[in-house]
Amino acid sequence: MLKKLMNSLATGLVALTFAAAVHAQTATPPAKPQVVLLATGGTIAGAGATAANSASYQAAKVPVDKLIAGVPELAQVAQVRGEQVFQIASESFTNEHLLTLGKRVAALAKQPDVDGIVITHGTDTLEETAYFLNLTVRTDKPVVVVGSMRPSTAISADGALNLLNAVTTAAAKDSRGKGVLVVMNDEIHTGRDVSKSVNIKTEAFRSPWGPLGMVVEGKTYWFRAPVKRHTTGSEFDIEQISALPAVSIAYGAGNADDTAYRAFAAKGAKAIIHAGTGNGSVSNQVVPALRELRAQGVQIIRSARVTAGGFVLRNAEQPDDQYDWVVSHDLNPQKARILAMVALARGADSKALQRVFMEY
Repeated sequence: MLKKLMNSLATGLVALTFAAAVHAQTATPPAKPQVVLLATGGTIAGAGATAANSASYQAAKVPVDKLIAGVPELAQVAQVRGEQVFQIASESFTNEHLLTLGKRVAALAKQPDVDGIVITHGTDTLEETAYFLNLTVRTDKPVVVVGSMRPSTAISADGALNLLNAVTTAAAKDSRGKGVLVVMNDEIHTGRDVSKSVNIKTEAFRSPWGPLGMVVEGKTYWFRAPVKRHTTGSEFDIEQISALPAVSIAYGAGNADDTAYRAFAAKGAKAIIHAGTGNGSVSNQVVPALRELRAQGVQIIRSARVTAGGFVLRNAEQPDDQYDWVVSHDLNPQKARILAMVALARGADSKALQRVFMEY
């Protein structure tokens, strides 16, 4: 009796083991993350006359389907589908392009079949678009902006690996909730901080406070997280913005005068970013014009043309409280322009402007 029972148990165990093995072989593997690639043009979609042309080429030539097909390794990371939003060099990006792209990203982020979004972009204004999206798209899903410094036709082109790393980052669950990211040269940066600091070189994008992490052989590694308000924590919403006011940048230098400032105001600028020397300094020849323009309702925002870190201190160099001016804190002039436009679109006064420059 006992022997029959033992034989029966053994037979049952073999059957269970076989069934488990069959199930393991036939079970559906977990679905890959679904990532949408929005293409806007730029060098990553560029082509040179020869493989030796890494700095002279035509941008925005390669369509999105060929970008995806050119990196077959993407299929190992995610289910990737593409859309051609624009096909332009990024120096030609306008406010209308920003609004169109932002609204499309926001719409995609709401779809349950989208786990992450990658935007290919020319590098010249990539940092501005990334910061705009960081301020206005309310999602915790990964949104990654990527470009390249060399066209795909060049020897040692960087676009393919940058694109693979960007999709890897957008597909990673640990990328959620960190705001809009920029992935270049194996590094992950926050869209708020990063800037194109040099040209020609592939390590062109840098953040004054350092990258958030890295992508190495298909895996993300994180070392810090952004602390400024962004995306889901932002008071700004792309779905409530239909137009952006004119904000211009005037560059400070030795022997500067007030010509540019007055011209921008005459053309309808609602705010002028002063890209000042040092601590956002303003020359004696320019101060009277800025005070006059402020009295006329134009917002005056002191930024700095330095790029390696630091920030503009309020009431240092100039009596900002007395003049009712704003300081950009650590935002460079081009990012100060983005934040000023978004805030002014909601009717911010000088006090509200100063608040958002400290919070965002």
